[in-house]
Amino acid sequence: MFKVLKKIFQYPRVTQGYPKNPIDSSLFIGKPVIVETNCTKCGVCIDRCPSAAISYDSDSGIPVINLNDCIFCTLCEEVCPTGAATMTTEFELAYEELGKRVEKKIKKIFGRSLHIREVDAGSCNGCDYEINALNNPFNDIERFGIHFVASPRHADMLLVTGTGTRNMELALLKTYEATPDPKLVVAVGACACSGGIFRDTYATRDGIGSLVPVDVWIPGCPPRPQAILHGILKAIEKK
Repeated sequence: MFKVLKKIFQYPRVTQGYPKNPIDSSLFIGKPVIVETNCTKCGVCIDRCPSAAISYDSDSGIPVINLNDCIFCTLCEEVCPTGAATMTTEFELAYEELGKRVEKKIKKIFGRSLHIREVDAGSCNGCDYEINALNNPFNDIERFGIHFVASPRHADMLLVTGTGTRNMELALLKTYEATPDPKLVVAVGACACSGGIFRDTYATRDGIGSLVPVDVWIPGCPPRPQAILHGILKAIEKK
């Protein structure tokens, strides 16, 4: 009994309370933004962006950032001479196709279990490492009744990473077809959303949207585990 109590005090509970409780994101690298009042429209961020995620707005002339293409490298913040380009701590970036807003209450989300099949459609494994972290004691995604399964035939959702490379096209399509209806598809990371820095090459499909219908997109390179969890919960709300 003494040993049990000693272990409890020695190794306290580490599982976070997110999303029920807010998480300290002060050390997170979130989405980049352009502060219009500081921008001189010099175009340095546009010229230096490695994934061509920044372009001029046709109306205002202010640079805008396409988060689907952004790889969150922070280079825009580093090269901006006026501090207009800056990285925020905002990590909840998942959004639904066509921008539909979620209406169901979170408490209704946890009233049922969800089974996920993770699919690597040609990634660098960065996003896959973050998905793996969902199962560690800190994030503990199974506390929500969410489980990863080995077969798409047991899955309600496909969590897809990678650009959709040519040699993975058929595998992704077969996995999608093997998943019973109604099913959800979540694109994880810049590569799955748009191809990332690998788009417009002979070997990729510039994201998985041209191969399978996507319900929720999670930008980032890679997105944090909490950002992925946020996207999964948004997808559940669509069911």
